[in-house]
Amino acid sequence: MIVPFVTVLIIINYYSVQVVRNQVADSNHNMLSMYMGEIDRRLSAVDHYLFHLVGQNLDLLDMELPKNMDMDRYMKAQLRLFNSMNQEIGYHESIDLLFIYSAVNQDLFMTQTFGRGYEERAEVRNQILKLVQGDTQPYNNNRWYIWKGDQGYYLFHLVKAGDVYVGAWVDADKIIFPLDRVDFGENGSALLATQDWVPMNHADLVGQYGISLQYEPSRYHLSGDKAQYLVMGQSSSKGHFHLIAFIPESKILEKLPYLQRISSILTIGAGIFLLLFIFFMRKVFLLPISRLIVSIRKLQSGNFSHAHIKEVPTSTEYRMLNEAFNQMVREIEKLKIDVYEEKLNHQKAELKHLQLQINPHFFLNSLNIIYNLATIKDFKLIQEMSMCLVTYFRFMFRSNSSFVTLQDELMHTENYLRIQQLRFPDRLTFHVTAPEQLMNCPIPPLVIQTIVENSVKHAVNMDDYTEITIRVGLEQEQESTYARIEIQDTGRGFPQSVLDQLQQDEEWESKEGEQIGIWNVKRRLRLLYHYQAVIEFSNTPGKGANVRFRLPIKIKKEQELSLFC
Repeated sequence: MIVPFVTVLIIINYYSVQVVRNQVADSNHNMLSMYMGEIDRRLSAVDHYLFHLVGQNLDLLDMELPKNMDMDRYMKAQLRLFNSMNQEIGYHESIDLLFIYSAVNQDLFMTQTFGRGYEERAEVRNQILKLVQGDTQPYNNNRWYIWKGDQGYYLFHLVKAGDVYVGAWVDADKIIFPLDRVDFGENGSALLATQDWVPMNHADLVGQYGISLQYEPSRYHLSGDKAQYLVMGQSSSKGHFHLIAFIPESKILEKLPYLQRISSILTIGAGIFLLLFIFFMRKVFLLPISRLIVSIRKLQSGNFSHAHIKEVPTSTEYRMLNEAFNQMVREIEKLKIDVYEEKLNHQKAELKHLQLQINPHFFLNSLNIIYNLATIKDFKLIQEMSMCLVTYFRFMFRSNSSFVTLQDELMHTENYLRIQQLRFPDRLTFHVTAPEQLMNCPIPPLVIQTIVENSVKHAVNMDDYTEITIRVGLEQEQESTYARIEIQDTGRGFPQSVLDQLQQDEEWESKEGEQIGIWNVKRRLRLLYHYQAVIEFSNTPGKGANVRFRLPIKIKKEQELSLFC
């Protein structure tokens, strides 16, 4: 209710100001138009006299001849012209003087009925001589022009007849003088401006208050740095100048009716009441809602321990709501703990199942190798093969933990490769390199051996010679340290379709429905590291398949707080 009411008051206040501005602008536009029309009418009467003098007075012809040819004739013609101008100037109160200049004789004579003394008349005479003697541009006989003299601005009309100049001259301050008596308010005034909007009068006020005189016809604009001024103007039809008035807005608005003041008081009162009402609403409604929203955001972020709403004095309804919310938080927290523990148990079971998987083909192939060695009675190789199998299965059956040392994993992998060397004599070699400081680093069991087993399955045969290389290094990235493991073989590499599936992280099964060992490794790494580990698959031209691991050396998990080298 209050906001629409205040809005209406503001609109009414704004509308009232605009109405007053428009009325004042219209009134002053009419006044400026009337006064500019009067100025143009008077200037037009002077123009008529100048054209009549040039067109009909034969004495001007004598002004074109050198006066030493006939001094008496020249002086008589000058006297008649001077008397004619003195008689005419009485009919034109707005004009300072009329003058005639003979360029041949460099003689200027003008009326003497203006000014407050000889010095002022001499100054004007000097200004007119500068004008006519420095004349280098063609003047339109129908226009009045502006001359900036040493003492200010002047308007002049110059008609040239041969080598004789006939003209009228007026001080800009004299034209604007009647408007100085009009009340435009404190620091307001009317002035004449050039066609480039340079003030001819009251330039000090224009500069002091930063007023822009460039107006739009039939409209007004607001201007001023220190205060707002209503600026309007009217251009002259007789010359290149403008009549402009600027009125302080304070002068305009002081004439507004008392309704505006009443509306301002009501607006202020409504604003104060609204602030008090908001304060009351904040204490009774907004603060309890804000506490509830803060607790909900903490609940969304998983911060159950700080999501409870503290007991504070409030209304009965909000107290019941807070108690119900706190009870809900406790139940959600208990439910989440139960679900999380069940998920951890499921992941542990899945991880143990994944890492205890035994390839039956490897077991059968190993027994077949022992049988063949027994047939040829190679007891030394039978002993080595048996010991390798014992060591292999001992590692498999004891690897029920989530991590083993890198040294144990590499020894188990080398033991597996030795068994495969006995299976493929003279067709398989392997190389393992790892820095000594990483030997005690924890890694998931069977991740290296599984990838090596996949290489043996797809790259090693009795027709070609195969080499498997295992390289382990240290990698530093910002503040994290990683173990970099690379396994490379010299086989045919991954088929493109399989490589695409591995790079897109798709789950893949063989035709027999058994899970591929590589997917087993990727699933275990995800369960243990939560996407902190990186595994990449590629084919190296001329060298075969290439698998790269990047495992964080230090990790944090719920079941194991930290592991260090």
